This record gives sequence, C-alpha cells and structure tokens, in this order.
Amino acid sequence: MIDFYYWPTPNGWKVSIMLEETGLAYSLKPVNIGAGDQFKPDFMAISPNARMPAIVDHDTADGSLPIFESGAILIHLAEKSGRLMPSTPKGRKECLEWLFWQVGNLGPMAGQLSHFVNYAKSVQPGDHLYAHQRYAGEYNRCLGVLERRLQGRGFILDDYSIADIIAWPWVLIAKPLGQSLDEFPNVSRWRDLIKARPAVRRGVDLAKDLRRSGQHSEQSRKILFGQTAGSLGDG
Repeated sequence: MIDFYYWPTPNGWKVSIMLEETGLAYSLKPVNIGAGDQFKPDFMAISPNARMPAIVDHDTADGSLPIFESGAILIHLAEKSGRLMPSTPKGRKECLEWLFWQVGNLGPMAGQLSHFVNYAKSVQPGDHLYAHQRYAGEYNRCLGVLERRLQGRGFILDDYSIADIIAWPWVLIAKPLGQSLDEFPNVSRWRDLIKARPAVRRGVDLAKDLRRSGQHSEQSRKILFGQTAGSLGDG
C-alpha cells in the first residue's frame, strides 16, 4: 500500500494520474496547504521541502520508504510497476532528460506565472508587469520547446510515459494562465489526446471537492506565500 499525501494542484495531479495509470493501491492523505498542514513535523519527516506531493511506499525491500518531489516519485512508481518508463539505455536517458526538463523548466515557469496571474496583488497598476511578462514569456518558450518535440510524434517519447504525465498538468491549465494553444497545434493535439485517457480524468478529479473548497483567505495567503527558512522550524 502507498500513502499518497496530496492536495489537488497540477503538481499533485502528476502523481494521482500515475497512480491511476498503474493501478497501484494507495490511500489518500489530504494535506491542507492553506491551513499549513505541510509544516507539521510528521509531514516534514516525509517531505523536508514542506511541499507536495509526497508518498510513503510500505511495500519495498527496505520497508516503508518515504519519497518527496514529483519527479522522484514518478520514477519510483514506474520502476515499481514496470510501466511507463523505457527500459533501454537510450529510452531511459531520453525519459530522464524530459522529466528533468519539466521539473527544471516548464513546471517552475508555469508555477511562477500562475502566482502572478492568480495571487499577486498590485498596489499600483503595472506593479508586477515585469515579473508577469518574464514568466509568461518563459512559459511560452517552454511550450515552443514541447511543440518542436511533438512534431511528427504522438507523445514526448515513442510511447506514452512519465515524461508525458509530468508535463501534461501544467499544459492543461494554459488558458487560465492566459496562454492560448492556437500557436502550438502539436501541443494542443497532445493535450487533448492525454486528457481523453480514463486514468487521467480520474487523477484530475481525485478529491476535487477539496479544490472547490480551497479559496484562499488572507491568512492562507500568508501561509502559502510568506514562507522563509523560519517556516521550517528547528528541524
């Protein structure tokens, strides 16, 4: 059994989709990030970065194994299930390249853009214009990289894989981030192809009632966006 520490966000969807695709048994453990549950010692013992998603796999040769960071989790689940990651040296190399491309480029750029679209408050008009334009431009550039990669191919690799699963959630929400996919027909086709998968739909819908109830108050904004080293406690 896998304990899955989750809150419904694009980062969380990466792992919920993977669990649904593999059919691995899991127990959902909601962590309310707006209430600061991610800073509780029990959770930080699993995820030192105080972020989600995270899992504890209770069925490994080393006993119960905590894993944090979505890329590491997806690799673990792919190896555990024997699915969704190429086994050849070249295929594995390409999979890891695109996995790390997502965690180092597409995900962070989309996440920062989301902050300035959805959360940053301006005192004066245009206060955050440079930051907004910077991350919007980088998100657009990342979509361009993906567009070129998908030219003439159905998926990021030869077959559907964790490279697709980890990248897709941040493309799903392109429109709310202010980015049309009209200039990226390959990305748009790929987005729709993956969205049609039953396991993907189940992963995105997981605990969606929590998402509906997750409107942020001023207090939750301070918890989410006022973090410093002091937020992590004394260790």
